[in-house]
Amino acid sequence: MLDKMTPNQRLLVAVLLSVVFFVIYTAIFPAKQPELAQDASQNKTIEQKSDKQTQTTTSNISNSSMAGHEISDLEQTVSKDLSTLVTVTNKNFILKIDTLGRISSKILLEDKFNSKEDTHAQMISPNGTKPLFVRFLDINTNAEAMKTAYTTSISSVNLDDKAQTITLTQKLPDLTLTKDITFYADGHYDVQVSLSEDKRYFIYLGQRPIVNETEQMMAAVGAMVYSDDEILTIIEDGDAEGRKTFSGVELIAAFDQYNATIMYGFSKDTNIIIERDSDDNPVAYFGALQNMGFSGYIGPKEYQTLKNIKPILTNAVEYGWFTFASKPLFALLSWLHGIFGNWGWSVIALTFIIRAVLYPLTYKGMVSMQKMKNISPQVKAVQAKYKGDPQRMNAAVMDLYKKHGANPLGGCLPMLLQIPVFFAIYRVLLNAVELQGAPWIFWIQDLSRMDSTYVLPILMGASMYYQQKLTPSNFTDPMQEKVFKFLPVIFTFFFVTFPSGLVLYWFINNLFSIAQQFVVNQQFKNAKDAEIAAHKHVKAKGEKKDD
Repeated sequence: MLDKMTPNQRLLVAVLLSVVFFVIYTAIFPAKQPELAQDASQNKTIEQKSDKQTQTTTSNISNSSMAGHEISDLEQTVSKDLSTLVTVTNKNFILKIDTLGRISSKILLEDKFNSKEDTHAQMISPNGTKPLFVRFLDINTNAEAMKTAYTTSISSVNLDDKAQTITLTQKLPDLTLTKDITFYADGHYDVQVSLSEDKRYFIYLGQRPIVNETEQMMAAVGAMVYSDDEILTIIEDGDAEGRKTFSGVELIAAFDQYNATIMYGFSKDTNIIIERDSDDNPVAYFGALQNMGFSGYIGPKEYQTLKNIKPILTNAVEYGWFTFASKPLFALLSWLHGIFGNWGWSVIALTFIIRAVLYPLTYKGMVSMQKMKNISPQVKAVQAKYKGDPQRMNAAVMDLYKKHGANPLGGCLPMLLQIPVFFAIYRVLLNAVELQGAPWIFWIQDLSRMDSTYVLPILMGASMYYQQKLTPSNFTDPMQEKVFKFLPVIFTFFFVTFPSGLVLYWFINNLFSIAQQFVVNQQFKNAKDAEIAAHKHVKAKGEKKDD
């Protein structure tokens, strides 16, 4: 059946099957919301190795030598009643630190990041661990830390364009912990932590942001570790298993589709640990030294912002399997935005460039399928003639293909090569926080959200229908033909909830396909007209000679 489909029909089937798969998967396995972090591996310890490879280890340790990482009843109570110790503000955000020295809240003030209910985006999850949370290995020390409030050198900071440093101090019976935190207007911060005595303790990254009400299909959420050997390890929510340790780490992040909590700037021998909570979501923390420094960032994964802070942070923008293609495509999209100044027109220009690069492949596929259409009557005649002899029938059909220069697989390879490009651009437009609040024209005021007027999805469906009308078809099964006629309706239904930027790309891509198919059809029509004219000329010349 596949060899009787046009290349565009094969592409539609492949994409449709992918869409159906991910919709069914999302329905059966919905994303879980993180709860308070729990360590399922109490009485386990870490085996450290000299290499930088991930380790999963288990060994029994007595309760007296190691404090568990479960959230205690006391901490659950305290965490709900904590008051704000420090408030950091600038024009773009309000950040708060609570009396346990944790970043308890960060609200983005820019309207483009607002929720569907038009409320400001909150970067810190109300559940689970918070950034900069400290937990001691010693049970008694940790119990004291859970009920001892920090003090601060200053309770209110206005950043403006100038960095500001605050000092947090926690005085425990047997030691004093100090955090010197320098905040910057671009959203990142530097931390220096020091203890009066050397005790083993851990600093937590915090749970991932949960800003989007619903996660888009194929948008990964969870935790990631990027090491200095350029290996990116992603542990998605619901997939965390046991304990894993990493060394030689450049950055760790807890992320959703558009936002991330990031820590970086560790020493190479820092052990990064990923545990799981009660929902099998990843919880990241690291073993800290008596005196150590590192940096962090909490906010949208805007490529240029991350690059300006530190280029290595751009690796927090995750494209999955298609990173090899998505990264250069996003770089090209950003460059086009520098020219057009509008993300919508940049998407259109990017679509044009992609189509231009793929033109030789798509043209070859269209020509091949047009040839297949032209000789389909002869193929049917051969199949009918040798109906009882499959071997002779296949040989005769192949001779027919060879005679007319038609290749039944000629449209397949171009289609296969286009699928990775489609998913690469899909991931680019899906993960680009730059499209949040980005208008295009008239009714499209946010390319990261669905078109509430449904105009763009309907235009996309109409263009797909017209493209089907132009595309040569070789259907032998009437039912199969009827099913494919409903594909524009099915795709319109799926694309209704997709971000407008994605629908725009697919719509413009359809328009280019229509234009290209029209050119190919016209070329074959002209060639056929010329052949008929030549035949008539020869016939007329013969009749004249007979006279």
